[in-house]
Amino acid sequence: MSSTTTSNPAVKIIGLVTVIAGLLMMVAGGLTWGLVSTQLKAEKITVSAVTPEAPGSLAGKPVAGPFTAYAQANAIQHHALAGAKDRTYAQLGADAKVLKEELAAAGASDADVAKDPGVVALADARTTAMNGSFLRASLFTSVVSFGVAALAMGLGFLFALLGFAVTKLAGKRVITSTSSTSAKDEELVGATA
Repeated sequence: MSSTTTSNPAVKIIGLVTVIAGLLMMVAGGLTWGLVSTQLKAEKITVSAVTPEAPGSLAGKPVAGPFTAYAQANAIQHHALAGAKDRTYAQLGADAKVLKEELAAAGASDADVAKDPGVVALADARTTAMNGSFLRASLFTSVVSFGVAALAMGLGFLFALLGFAVTKLAGKRVITSTSSTSAKDEELVGATA
């Protein structure tokens, strides 16, 4: 029976690099999370109530994380649609185009069309809907940033664990061989002696 132990430095180095990469990913994810949270807090946004009857569980809280940012985006959508009588930015544009065409067909001048109370109301509602869409997109960007940061931290943790395991497994390699002799082999050895 013979036993040999050797180390495998290449695999150990790969394991160490994987641990370091995992730690860097966790730090980068944590820094990103903190940066996005800090920037949201600096805006001093408070989650708006959706309606007085059903304000939402996060209403009144400062926007500082993914859940409050998402809640505020939903509140903005509700209020933008309510102000536009449940019409989106695109629908308001189509309605304004139809109204302008009707007024022009009735003989109104371009100046009269631009001053028409219906056209002005649609333009104001469309501006409000556009601003709401931009604000929602900005908040959703922060929600995605939080998700990417969490993913980086989670993957970093898994990389660190995997690298640690590889490093430990690569530390030693054991080769064991056993030889058994039979009665016939012993006879042959005895006959030659």
